[in-house]
Amino acid sequence: MKPMIQITPPPPETPPTETIVARIRANASAHPERLALVCGDDRMTWGAFDQRINRVANSLLQAGLKKGDNIAILSANSIPYAELFMGILRAGGCVTPLSSMASPDALQKMLTDCAATTIFVAEQYLDLVAGFVTKMPINRIALDFMHPDFADYDTTLAQAATADPMIDIDLSYPFNLIYSSGTTGTPKGILHNHWMRAAQMERVSPNGYDDQARTLISTPLYSNTTIVSFVPTLFGGSTVHLMPKFDARAYLQIAEADAITHTMLVPVQYKRIMDVADFDSFDLSSMRIKFSTSAPLRADVKIDVLARFPGKLIEYYGLTEGGGVTVLVADENPTKLHSVGKVAPGNEIRLIDAQSHEVPAGQVGEICGRGPTMMSGYFGRDDLTADYIWRDGAGQVYFRSGDMGSFDADGFLVLSDRKKDMIISGGLNIYANDLELVLLDDLDVTDAAVIGVPSDAWGETPLGLVVLRETAIRTGANILADANARLGKSQRLSGVELRNALPRSTIGKILKKDLRAPYWAKETT
Repeated sequence: MKPMIQITPPPPETPPTETIVARIRANASAHPERLALVCGDDRMTWGAFDQRINRVANSLLQAGLKKGDNIAILSANSIPYAELFMGILRAGGCVTPLSSMASPDALQKMLTDCAATTIFVAEQYLDLVAGFVTKMPINRIALDFMHPDFADYDTTLAQAATADPMIDIDLSYPFNLIYSSGTTGTPKGILHNHWMRAAQMERVSPNGYDDQARTLISTPLYSNTTIVSFVPTLFGGSTVHLMPKFDARAYLQIAEADAITHTMLVPVQYKRIMDVADFDSFDLSSMRIKFSTSAPLRADVKIDVLARFPGKLIEYYGLTEGGGVTVLVADENPTKLHSVGKVAPGNEIRLIDAQSHEVPAGQVGEICGRGPTMMSGYFGRDDLTADYIWRDGAGQVYFRSGDMGSFDADGFLVLSDRKKDMIISGGLNIYANDLELVLLDDLDVTDAAVIGVPSDAWGETPLGLVVLRETAIRTGANILADANARLGKSQRLSGVELRNALPRSTIGKILKKDLRAPYWAKETT
């Protein structure tokens, strides 16, 4: 299924002509003995990687895969995950990576929404889908366990041919479908095509993803944050080092032992790494470029990283949906560390007010962007896609970010309060409305708001503020426990506070800015 709304992004300076599938094939042929993947003690050469990709592709084709079919993966980072990612694409399918932090209810809605024909599951996440997946019309494959209702991954691949199926992949075909997390309603599926991902590969050479690069990835492969580092590394013909689970000290040990040259980290990871007591004892001199994205990296953390962590520091601001991108090369702009940089070449950003009019220079407005890397749309949801679009006077499509910001006199974008009630905790997006609906489903709760409050561990964390019915005898702890039992791991509330009333505007909207202010004021005192 493709969205009916046609989104035509502005072309990059050099429009893509080669798919990522074709480049991965060529890299394996050019240097089969070079290392492609590392995960713990497991290592795989490009030649072996290519054969496993072929086996994945052929096994899916034997099972009846048609071009554009959605194939789901629920697993921690691993070499099999990388095989699946590229094998699905080689077969002409669409990679649908599922969040291991989502609730079972949300995962069921995602699989139903995208009509996935196959799901690959790792044992550690089997409990998330065991209650419903065997009742769905879907092929089930176990990556690392035996189960009567699942086919075995290695057995399935052993029965598939190693020859490249040579499926013709058009740049218009779907590449991946990334779902927002959620517990209520149907999560939104963000659809990217091969053209969009190929357009991102213009970053490969400028960012040094050459055939000698070694990229350490410690964020999950279901995240766009990870994909924008994982794919360019392989496109450049170099080596991806995967961490199944982030640990700051283990990260530093790998970076030193394997002479890592590139990395992508979210802000909370930078903070934890820099806080390792003996950070300065690690030899990180091989590091060339460190990237940061998914949430703003605090200026004080940037200063510490620049002072003690070798290599360039580059911060990206953008959305999983795509659109306008800004780039801050931190070491070259030491006086602009409070910003997220300048608009990237080939991108455009406009700031608009509540009436969708552009704001005067220097004023705060909602950030709307367009660029070569824009999503095809929300999967099967033209209504949501239409709501996401803002058009300028020439009718050109921009994506509304929901974030508020302003440009300084030098053209650097400075973020301010978010328009959407989205909380970014540990680099993951949490939608306050989803949590509020769970709280309001409690019979003792008459009003509820969820806000993001500061957290040393996660950057920010969701806090529930609730008003109880007059006859209620339960405590905030009771409400918290019941709500968290229904929420996915990444969404769980850090606490629930009881209030007599919640402040509202004259038109009835809860004044969340007022609710957040006391908590964030503590950060500046």
